[in-house]
Amino acid sequence: MLDDYLTWKPFFEVVPMEIGDCAEVSELHGQRFPRQWSDGEFQNLLLQHNVFGFIARQTNAFFSRPLGGFVLSREAAGEAEILTVAVSEKSGRQGLGWRLMQAALREAAARGAESMFLEVEAANHAAVGLYRKLGFQKVGERPAYYTGPDGTRSMALVMSRVLR
Repeated sequence: MLDDYLTWKPFFEVVPMEIGDCAEVSELHGQRFPRQWSDGEFQNLLLQHNVFGFIARQTNAFFSRPLGGFVLSREAAGEAEILTVAVSEKSGRQGLGWRLMQAALREAAARGAESMFLEVEAANHAAVGLYRKLGFQKVGERPAYYTGPDGTRSMALVMSRVLR
């Protein structure tokens, strides 16, 4: 019994994002990105028929069900894009990014998308590595695309993957 407690590991379920999740999603977004999207921005996106998202929520926490991560995507005219994705610092290195991206890829394909693309900061080596493992390939660059908290500008990679 004590061994179970000492080796306790959080478990997460990936479920569709709902309007009621937007405040927590916004908070996590603000922890991971220099410009936080408001809960209203997330709500407005989710209300669009072609936007979908998933959250990873811890199922074995003692007093709450903490948000471990999320992904928000959009599908239009046979293409899908990742609008934003984040995993909490506390929940990192547990495969949540992989699971969230897999959910988004499956849903995009189910909605008829033939490809998916995303933009990622070139210096975010962990994210770039994850996307490459998921089959994304670099198809372009956007110099000075992102603005950091100190005003510095950094390059974005445009990556794409065929879904069919």
